[in-house]
Amino acid sequence: MKIRVGFGFDVHQLKDQHPFVVGGVTLDHHKGAFGHSDADVLLHAICDALLGAANLRDIGFHFKNTDDRWKGISSLILLKETVKLLAEKGWRIGNIDAMLCLEAPKINPHIPAMQQNIADAIGISTEDISIKATTNEQMGFIGREEGVVSYAVCLIEK
Repeated sequence: MKIRVGFGFDVHQLKDQHPFVVGGVTLDHHKGAFGHSDADVLLHAICDALLGAANLRDIGFHFKNTDDRWKGISSLILLKETVKLLAEKGWRIGNIDAMLCLEAPKINPHIPAMQQNIADAIGISTEDISIKATTNEQMGFIGREEGVVSYAVCLIEK
């Protein structure tokens, strides 16, 4: 058996009166992440972790922000497409561990729904998907609610 790990990172600007989609869940908040797709920072970091582990470059390589096919698209679709790319190379996902860094809103009540969305998209158990959140203690662009960051690591097996 061959095992690899991957690391992913993503950041998006927050804008007033913009939808805030995280882990496929639309959060009720006065600001939301801005980007070419739905700007789901959590799923983008997970996609990058998976692609990196399989040595398949990064999310921007596969889903260019200049391509209208991906404009406004749900990042759950990008995640499903990422899983297909891994499967074509014979990889399967072992587990995912992800961290969100933002001041508000509180993420904890939404974690089970996010885990379920991710599990449904990639075909693994929610037991194999860890999602955590922290603040930036009101420091920097995260603390000022100007942006949101996510980190993810994964294990894949062949």
